[in-house]
Amino acid sequence: MAELDTVFFLSDFGSRDEFAGVVRAVVRRLAPAAVVIDLTHEIPPFDVAAGARALVRALPHLGDGVVLGVVDPGVGSARRGVALSAGAASRHLFVGPDNGLLLPAAELAGATVTEAVELPHPRGKPSMATFDGRDVFAPAAAALCNGVPLHDLGTPIDPESLVRLLLPLPRHSRLADGRIVRWCQVDWIDRFGNLQLSAAPSEEDPDVFALAWPEDEPGPDSRASDRMVRRVRAFADLREGELGLIVDANGHLALVVREGSAAAQLGVETGQVVGLAEPPT
Repeated sequence: MAELDTVFFLSDFGSRDEFAGVVRAVVRRLAPAAVVIDLTHEIPPFDVAAGARALVRALPHLGDGVVLGVVDPGVGSARRGVALSAGAASRHLFVGPDNGLLLPAAELAGATVTEAVELPHPRGKPSMATFDGRDVFAPAAAALCNGVPLHDLGTPIDPESLVRLLLPLPRHSRLADGRIVRWCQVDWIDRFGNLQLSAAPSEEDPDVFALAWPEDEPGPDSRASDRMVRRVRAFADLREGELGLIVDANGHLALVVREGSAAAQLGVETGQVVGLAEPPT
């Protein structure tokens, strides 16, 4: 692997408090030549799955470096802090909590994690049980940037023992009238209100879908079943204010509104289920 001089940092720390800045400062103090790039610190608090999806979206666009992820509702508990390698073919090493945050991106980087270590925890100060981003993960990321081999950072662990998230997959069923419907979770709502779905496009997709909603999730009139959405190539192919379906920049199907918010128009939040059904005949 090429020399690592960049840390790609993601967290749920937000920007109001000093937490993210302190982690950056520790990395810079311990590895003066390292550059820290902030991917985002606006992951919803404690939302490990949202952080994992953000790392997966970002990874194909990152150069060589250390991916430092801190979304850590289990800080101070028995959950492990880890550093991971996905093998010689990967351009990245990963540092963070063993709660599922890192594994999807690490496997995207190299198909499988080939080496993992549990990071030691500093002892002696009460504050060192609540801020592993500063006390454990930043020093580990800095050490990797300084050329310390991953296996020297901690105790080897079996990669198969790493915590794995059960990320939602689309499923198919039939509506009461027999039409096939693909049920997708809303994985992510960006700042424009676009709804990224847990589904990739298929060559069999029709040009027009009918939206469907689970029977146990009744929605307002704006979410009525059989609302038609066109699949288009780009936002510009929609009329202003029109709801449509595109393949987004990360290769997922996404419900969007040209110059508007699909989330607001449909009254949908992250984690809810949306059905893409065959149009009625």
